[in-house]
Amino acid sequence: MSAFNVAKFGGTSVANFEAMSRCATIIENNPSTKLVVSSACSGVTNLLVELALGVHNPNNRDAIFDDLRTIHYTIIEHFSEQEKTKQAIDSILDTLKSMAEAASFQSSDKLTDHIVACGELMSTHILTQLMVERGIDAIRFDIREVLRTNADYGKAEPILDKISTLAEQKLIPLCQQHVVITQGFIGSDDQGTTTTLGRGGSDYSAALIAEAVKAAGLEIWTDVPGIYTTDPRVAPKATPIPEISFSEASEMANFGAKILHPSTLLPALRHQIPVFVSSSREPEKGGTWIRQQVESAPLYRALALRGNQTMVTLRSPNMFQAYGFLAQVFTILAKHQVSVDLITTSEVSVSLTLDQTNTSGKAPELPVEARAELEELCIVDIEHNLSLVALIGNKMSAKKGYAKQVFSALEDFNLRMICYGASPHNLCFLVNSEEAKRAVQVLHQELFEK
Repeated sequence: MSAFNVAKFGGTSVANFEAMSRCATIIENNPSTKLVVSSACSGVTNLLVELALGVHNPNNRDAIFDDLRTIHYTIIEHFSEQEKTKQAIDSILDTLKSMAEAASFQSSDKLTDHIVACGELMSTHILTQLMVERGIDAIRFDIREVLRTNADYGKAEPILDKISTLAEQKLIPLCQQHVVITQGFIGSDDQGTTTTLGRGGSDYSAALIAEAVKAAGLEIWTDVPGIYTTDPRVAPKATPIPEISFSEASEMANFGAKILHPSTLLPALRHQIPVFVSSSREPEKGGTWIRQQVESAPLYRALALRGNQTMVTLRSPNMFQAYGFLAQVFTILAKHQVSVDLITTSEVSVSLTLDQTNTSGKAPELPVEARAELEELCIVDIEHNLSLVALIGNKMSAKKGYAKQVFSALEDFNLRMICYGASPHNLCFLVNSEEAKRAVQVLHQELFEK
């Protein structure tokens, strides 16, 4: 493994001059940090997405560009040497204007990736100059030279062997000599065309980079001091978790904990790179270490909540003591590229939830064509306005009587679907969305506050 760490800073961590200065202090305080991955400044990506969708009114486009310039110039105005960084920002904004005009006529996933990538390109110019002005030997590196992906714009998949080779050639030698500032979220295909890993993908790209340079550790700096037993905004008595296993953290991310992107831990897990999650605003509060092996593995570790769930129930008398029905169902779903998340079955019906693979945050939809084919086999019922609650823990299936404690606490709630047994790390259930937060509060009080 390399002798240096990778540190990733999210949008709120680089939101303004004060926030960026805190990042610089964190980097200064850890000489092992040699590679820094930055998101776009807070609020910038939303403005860029608006441009990518197509803003037809020139005055409205100009207003967005004024906002973009103001966000970045407000930081630069604190520098003693401003001109070089302002020129870099202006150059990106000039290129962005032509792309925004094109998007106003016809948008595309490819053009959108070019547009939204500009946020990270700008923030890294500024962060690099801030570091230099503090006397740190920092240089900016365009991660598109290393992070190779396929051409699936908007949700590009990394090409691991190429990333590893290019990182060894171009990135590791720089990290041995400097503090390298680079971008999260973006990459490029074999033609050099800009791609993105999707919203929330900056954590994932940081983990991919850490894997490629064989980092000793990965730090994720965000706006909360580590991982909690649940979202403190839902349950105010939630407490921080000092240490958690990769398995537990992966379950939490998959089931809706917003502290990490669901894919983040995969590269770190492959090479057993420890991950540290903390707040750049309050680094003195410590954070959470995510490791392969942990000293404590309690029965109950945390609760996660994921909204906007879609449940599909398929009913057919032909299922009774028959075989092949589920095979037909999943053949249809695979044909239409429908990914299933949770599933339960009975003699004459099967209920499943659709995997939330889109980046919009909206409830996933069953494609019309898939529904039509399924209706040739069975009755299809689709329910929305549901949320998933996941109890994360360890060796839950081996503990007698714990289910009684869980379901007794939930006796006042209508549980629409329960999944348990496939993993020793979780018990999941669906509830109506309007009851979801209350269910988490009641369960947290019963399991974590007594």
